[in-house]
Amino acid sequence: MPENGKSGFFLAGQLNRDTIHVAELRLSSLLLMNDKRYPWLILVPRVANAEELFDLNRLEQGFLMEEINATSKALSLVCQPEKMNVGALGNIVRQLHVHVVARFASDMAWPAPVWGKGEAEPYDDQGQAFLSLLRPQIKQLLIEK
Repeated sequence: MPENGKSGFFLAGQLNRDTIHVAELRLSSLLLMNDKRYPWLILVPRVANAEELFDLNRLEQGFLMEEINATSKALSLVCQPEKMNVGALGNIVRQLHVHVVARFASDMAWPAPVWGKGEAEPYDDQGQAFLSLLRPQIKQLLIEK
């Protein structure tokens, strides 16, 4: 993960505490929410002081869209969910970040959003197994463009 402060980019403290580093993409740091109840990825563009999508220039917006699509498709291939949820809210953590969540009718929050539903259940060894399936899919999809 890029060091905080490099080129003016800082990863918000809550994102740093609540996630597991997955990969560095062209624009974004890709993170896994440390909650095994939901397959939940977060893209954080490494752009200093970005809070809104319009804070990115057009080129950065294009890169982010490619990363959202590749991440969503990879998560869908690995998890085979009923629905993919993608959103950028930022009401609590102001730093621009995009949630990509694989959803199932059987998950405890369905059909509502996953935020604020019960206590997070941190990954154990299964987190690394999950990432070993996910990382090659993301890499392949970003190369295929």
